Amino acid sequence: MPVEFAQFLTALFRRFNPGFIYLPPRMHLRRINLLYLIVVLALLSSCTGFEKIRKSSDVNYKLTKANEYFEQKDYSHANELYKELMPIMKSTRNYEALFYKYAYTFYYLKDYLDGSYYFKNFTEYFPASKDAEECEFMSAVCLFKYAPKYSLDQTNSVKALEAMQSYVNKYPNSKRINEANDYVNKSRKKLEMKQADAALLYYNIYQYRAATVAYKSVIRNYPESPDEDLYQFMIMKSFFKFAKQSVPDKQEERYANAIAAYRELKESFASSKYIPEADKLFAVANENIKKLRDEQHK
Repeated sequence: MPVEFAQFLTALFRRFNPGFIYLPPRMHLRRINLLYLIVVLALLSSCTGFEKIRKSSDVNYKLTKANEYFEQKDYSHANELYKELMPIMKSTRNYEALFYKYAYTFYYLKDYLDGSYYFKNFTEYFPASKDAEECEFMSAVCLFKYAPKYSLDQTNSVKALEAMQSYVNKYPNSKRINEANDYVNKSRKKLEMKQADAALLYYNIYQYRAATVAYKSVIRNYPESPDEDLYQFMIMKSFFKFAKQSVPDKQEERYANAIAAYRELKESFASSKYIPEADKLFAVANENIKKLRDEQHK
């Protein structure tokens, strides 16, 4: 018997036997070995019990045990039994309930890709079911949970958004509508953050012209974003930097673009926290335009 396991059993024995007293090493070892045997037999009994269920030819018995596992939140064992029962019980009166629980086992096991697949399939197999709406919602939820963080590829976030928006359009009076709209907003926010990050990357690598285009795209795609003032400020800042690194012949026009972006920021977001810094850039842009014009008249 491994030493570590023996130590574990000793601690376990002490924990559940407050009256534990010192015994001579040989008797102590016998007691530990006995406890070890009991634990192993219990584990073997548990495994043997499940294998016995799996090998049973009694379909109703297997379904009953699968449902018991499900109710006990042992979703792994429930999933295995449901998987075996799915092709057998197709077209029976128990198939709908089995399919429903089978889909949920994937969700609870955090296998969201398969969960989405089976929830969606449920709605196609049982479109008139009282659970069809719920399963369509859960299919979209699984896609949302499967989608990665915003900094990674957002293909699955797009799919999640489309699925949840489809649900919202189809069931506008659903009791789940508020939760569904929240998922829609969260999905849109992830996509917005991904696009905003791309714009910031252009800015950080000194591609200021591309940054202005990218930030304008973010505003166009997410017009109600709480960060719209930041994006507008970054447009102005990018135009300013673009003008600064340009050849003299192009600078006046590009500083003028920065000033136009500044005015739009002031008009739309007069109380923005970015106004003080924008004011400084505006003053420098104006001053530089004056200098450029003075140079031209010399």
